Amino acid sequence: MNVFGIGLPELAVIAAIGLLVFGPKRLPELGKTLGRTLKGFQSASREFEQEFRRAVDSVEAEVASADTSTAELTSAELPSADLPSSELARADASPAEHSPAAGAEPGSTAPAS
Repeated sequence: MNVFGIGLPELAVIAAIGLLVFGPKRLPELGKTLGRTLKGFQSASREFEQEFRRAVDSVEAEVASADTSTAELTSAELPSADLPSSELARADASPAEHSPAAGAEPGSTAPAS
């Protein structure tokens, strides 16, 4: 038996000292009080651990959801993936040819001079 790093011989010495200090009448009462206190600490510790585990599980679920969303986005097929490289080069160049010149008014097709 090892409670808080205290073995059976140490516990017997502590009990003997307690018996001498508090006497045989008060020792059972102190034992009950100590037992209730330890039980309260254990239940508070258990409750804290459960709450901590719930919080960690919640964060892990959010991270897993984010990883899944990221994987879905990166694995999604892009429309340009099926085009030959010559068409990709033409598609990259075409927006520059059709974009309005800098300084041109919206709606006008004449180049700015």
